[in-house]
Amino acid sequence: MKNPKQPKKNNRTSFSKSIIFSLVFLVLGFIMAYSYSLSQEEEAARNFDGKSFSEEEKRFRGELIEQQERNKSLREELQEKQATVQEYEDSFSDGENRFADYTEEAEALRRYIGILPIKGDGLKVTLQDGDYEPDSVNPNDYIVHESHVFQVINELYISGAQAISINGQRIHANSYIVCTGPVITVDGVQYPAPFTIEAIGEPDVLESSMKLSGGVMDQLVNDNIIVTLDAGQKISMPALLTES
Repeated sequence: MKNPKQPKKNNRTSFSKSIIFSLVFLVLGFIMAYSYSLSQEEEAARNFDGKSFSEEEKRFRGELIEQQERNKSLREELQEKQATVQEYEDSFSDGENRFADYTEEAEALRRYIGILPIKGDGLKVTLQDGDYEPDSVNPNDYIVHESHVFQVINELYISGAQAISINGQRIHANSYIVCTGPVITVDGVQYPAPFTIEAIGEPDVLESSMKLSGGVMDQLVNDNIIVTLDAGQKISMPALLTES
C-alpha cells in the first residue's frame, strides 16, 4: 500500500532547494555588484587623483613663473638702486675733491694778497745800480728803475712764486712801485739801492726762469743792472692784511 504523504515531502525538498539556490544567486549577484561598484570607485579615484595632480602641477608651475618674473623685476630694481647709489658716491667723491681744490686755491689766494704769513724755500734776487761811466750821456741808464723791478716780480709770479717781498716789505695784489731818482717807493715806503727781491717757491724753477736765454736776467744785464741770484734760501714773510 502506497504512502500518501510521500509527494508532499518531495515538494518541500524541492522548495528548499529553490530557496537555497535563490539565496546563493542573490549573494553572488550582490558580491558581483559590490565588486563592480568598488572597481568603478577606485578607477574614479585614480582619475580624480590624476586630474587633481595635473591641476596642482599647473598651478604650482604658474606660481613659479610668476615668482621668477617677480625676482627678475626685483633684481632690475636693485641694479637701478645700486647705480643711483654709485652716482651719489661719485658725486660725493667729486664734491670732496672739488672742496679740497677750492680750499687749496683759497689758501693760495690768501697768501697772494698777504692775509696769511708764509715761509719756505725760495730765491733771492738782488738788483744793484751799474757802474756809472762818466763819459755816458745819461746816468739814468745805470740805475735800477721800477720797470726792472716789475720785470723780476712778474717773472717770479709766472714761475710759481707764492709770495714776494722787496727789501723785506711784502708785496700784495694792490701794491704799487714808483721810481724816484736812485730810490724806489713801495706802497709809500722809500728804499735805496740795492733792492733785494725775495720769492717763496721752487728755488730751481725760479732760478731757471730768471736765467732763460734772452729772458729777464739777460735784459737786466743789457740795461747795465748788476743781478745776483741766490737760490735755496729759507724765507719768511709776515701777514700784511687781516680778513674782514
